[in-house]
Amino acid sequence: MDAAPTPLVRDARPGDVVAICAFGESHIRPHYAPLIGAAAADAQVRAWWNPTYVDSAVRAGRVVIAEAGGACVGVAQLGRHGDDHVVHKLYVAPHLRGHGLGPRLLDALVGRLPGDTRVLYVEHVAANTRAAAFYEREGFVVERIDPSPSGDPALDLVWRSRPAPSAAR
Repeated sequence: MDAAPTPLVRDARPGDVVAICAFGESHIRPHYAPLIGAAAADAQVRAWWNPTYVDSAVRAGRVVIAEAGGACVGVAQLGRHGDDHVVHKLYVAPHLRGHGLGPRLLDALVGRLPGDTRVLYVEHVAANTRAAAFYEREGFVVERIDPSPSGDPALDLVWRSRPAPSAAR
C-alpha cells in the first residue's frame, strides 16, 4: 500500500473559500467545544470561518492552506493587531497532527511577513493547551495574558511572541 501523499502547502485562492469554511465547520467546533463550551465554539465558527471573512482574508493574501488528495487538511492565516503581525489561525486536520504540517504552515506564514517585521505574535485561549505546547516548541514565549471579559480563565487570551527571521539578521 502506498503512503499518503505529503500535503502541499500553498497560498489560498478565492476558489478555496468554500473548502476553507468547510474545514472550519468540520474541525473547529469539535476541537473547541470541550475547551470553551459549545456556544463559544459556535461563535468562533460564525465569526472566523464564514465565507465573507475568509474570502476577504484570502483576497488580501493572508491565508495559506495545506491540501492533500484535493482536500483542505490545514489552514493558517496572518493578520494584524494594531501595528503587530499576528498568526490568527493555524489548524491541522486531527489525523495529520504530529507529522510536521503545523510547522510547515507556520513557515509559509513567516515567509509572507514584510522584511522589516521584528516580531511575530500569536494568540490563543488559555484552555487550548495543545496550541500552547505547539507554539512553545516553535519558539514563542508568553508576553501577556488578557483576562476574558466573561471571567472564565479558560477563555483568557494568551499572547505569545518570537522574533521574526528578519529581526535575527
